[in-house]
Amino acid sequence: FMVLLGHSGSGKSTLLNIMGGLDTPTQGTVHYCGNDITHFDEHELTYYRREHIGFDLQFYNLIASLTARENVELVTDVVADPMEAADALDLVGLSHRLYHFPAQMSGGDQQRIAIARAIAKKPDVLLCDEPTGALDVKTGVTVLDAIDNVNRTLGTTTAIITHNAVIAEMAHRVISLADGRIVKDSINENRVSASELHW
Repeated sequence: FMVLLGHSGSGKSTLLNIMGGLDTPTQGTVHYCGNDITHFDEHELTYYRREHIGFDLQFYNLIASLTARENVELVTDVVADPMEAADALDLVGLSHRLYHFPAQMSGGDQQRIAIARAIAKKPDVLLCDEPTGALDVKTGVTVLDAIDNVNRTLGTTTAIITHNAVIAEMAHRVISLADGRIVKDSINENRVSASELHW
């Protein structure tokens, strides 16, 4: 569980997009399981993103006319061995909202649907872009707890980008960025749960 921490413009989103194979770095390399993804062609990048990476982006990108379950099933239809949409929603605490539409749900619940959609394909890596950015503290804690549960239950390597330094308290590793550079890389010896965070 890793937090990429930094102010707006520090390079967090760019780094996350490079890690996810959405952007190509102007220099340097990115390695995943011994493979340098910076030399992948479009077909290889598509496979990498589809089979290995789950994205939870700042804007939920849910389809308003689909239920929570149907929004998750959009992903399960394109991978070889997905989990059931209902199981993914259960992991984020939304098993009781399977047939609700996004407009019937709070921002926090919509964020959790987006997380369920990201993990339903059982990715090796979950990349989260400011998952609490538009949420109040109580809802933010609920979302972070869901992400932590995914990390622990599925063993999914998780990276969250945020400007909120408090969230770093729940990470194993914290990488701080400024002006497009890593300025600090530290291990968190005393992790706390999402419910213990205060901001």
